[in-house]
Amino acid sequence: MKQGLQLKFSQQLSMTPQLQQAIRLLQLSSFELQQEVQQALEENPLLEQEETEDPLRDHGDESTTPDAEEWDQNYTAELMGAVGQNDADYDAMTFGCGHETLHDHLRWQLQLSHFSPVDEQIGLAVIDAISPTGYLTTSVSELTQALAAQLDEPIEEDEVAVVLKRIQHFDPVGVGARDVSECLLLQLQQFPEATPFLAETKKAVTEYVELLGQRDYRSLSRHLKLNEPQLTEVLAIIQQLQPHPGDSFAQSDEAYVIPDVVVRQKNSRWIVELNPQSLPRLKVNSSYAALIQDARPSDDMSYIRQHLQEAKWFIRSIESRNETLLKVATSIVQRQQAFFELGEEAMKPMVLADIAAAIEMHESTVSRVTSQKYMHTPRGVFELKYFFSSQLSTDRGEDCSSTAIRALLKKLVAAENPKKPLSDSKLTDLMSEQGIQVARRTIAKYREALQIPPSSQRKRLI
Repeated sequence: MKQGLQLKFSQQLSMTPQLQQAIRLLQLSSFELQQEVQQALEENPLLEQEETEDPLRDHGDESTTPDAEEWDQNYTAELMGAVGQNDADYDAMTFGCGHETLHDHLRWQLQLSHFSPVDEQIGLAVIDAISPTGYLTTSVSELTQALAAQLDEPIEEDEVAVVLKRIQHFDPVGVGARDVSECLLLQLQQFPEATPFLAETKKAVTEYVELLGQRDYRSLSRHLKLNEPQLTEVLAIIQQLQPHPGDSFAQSDEAYVIPDVVVRQKNSRWIVELNPQSLPRLKVNSSYAALIQDARPSDDMSYIRQHLQEAKWFIRSIESRNETLLKVATSIVQRQQAFFELGEEAMKPMVLADIAAAIEMHESTVSRVTSQKYMHTPRGVFELKYFFSSQLSTDRGEDCSSTAIRALLKKLVAAENPKKPLSDSKLTDLMSEQGIQVARRTIAKYREALQIPPSSQRKRLI
């Protein structure tokens, strides 16, 4: 074999550190981007954040602002007087905390009740064994054994049962119940004895709570020997009860998001803009950058040049991220304009490839941009992934979005007769009447995804 040299030209994409950084910033949410920016500001002295002007500070009326002495005399004294420093129950660490837990509320009532020292210890143990929803998670016998070991004296189960019975009448009524039947029965005991069908309601929650949960009204009517109007009265009373007494004290953990883009309508046109609140405004420190003019080689100059280059790369990566995000959001709004004007039922089918072809980028890039990015619209705040959905064919030869079908399904279920709810087969027929051919199993899948119970459980008598 003869040996020789050959020259070939080829192109390939090299994953440079700058490109890796741009890709990583592209898939970060606005909150994660702020954390990344904060870390970069701490590590790179040549990178700094532009300060935004505070309109309240610049245009505030100083004549209306009380000075320190006036504030101390009026507001502080008034605040401390309202709190009451001499109050033995005052806790400076917990003052100002607006959320009260169920256990705090029960312990407060326990302190106001006339309990003996031993019964108070039993009551504290019972309250600690109550779940946040209001149910007792430990049996009376287990509580008795634990209290006997804790107090080093014999405790009878009857003593624990008596204290538990008193706590069950604390606010909220029904707290400390061991099951749903006991919880509802405790609340029914607060009703006047002259309440119509009160006895039948107590029997229903005591003996036939499973039928209530299954909404098997036909069997329930037969067991209680009531006709439909009478059973309706019983169900009306049950609907006034709270199966989870502790829910009113639950602290909601709502997740707040910062929209990355804002969509608004102006002169019959939909305009897409980046949300300035989610955009970090960065710049290079001019004082350090001016030192680069010194051509003398030194370790300090090398350090400054290296961090100057890193600061420029970081700023360019963020600018590239914002440009790509704006391109993707604008293309989504152009394709889903009917949604912004008419609602979910007008949503068009769209996949990542459609947007990738429109902006001439790869599908993986579109996937990174739409992940954990949110859009603020006149119809609410939506994740960018919300606008992508599969397609189904219609009789008219058009494509229908699965999101539009789910919206139509919710509309049909909301408008149904609660006494005669629509079955999956009937929903399929109604879809077919509107030209949408959907299988019954598809309707069942969408209904489960929307957390809509089957027709047997949606039936209402009132």
